[in-house]
Amino acid sequence: MAVKDEIEERLTAAFAPSVLEVVNESHKHAGHAGDDGSGASHFHITIRAAAFGPMSRLARHRAVQAALGDLNQRVHAIGLDVG
Repeated sequence: MAVKDEIEERLTAAFAPSVLEVVNESHKHAGHAGDDGSGASHFHITIRAAAFGPMSRLARHRAVQAALGDLNQRVHAIGLDVG
């Protein structure tokens, strides 16, 4: 399964988001630090879910990172827009 699909699957299962957009930005970082040549090293995630309502910004980010689990070690960089 592609990393993008794994990210979408895990976040959907964890939060049932009303908005989920996962953008692979690896091409912007080709040849830079963290680019492993896989084409799946840098992502930007926009997610909106009712579950985030009572959480602080930091708690939202931690919840997303926890839901991604081991993907955090397989992906060099993940940008988050969580709400």
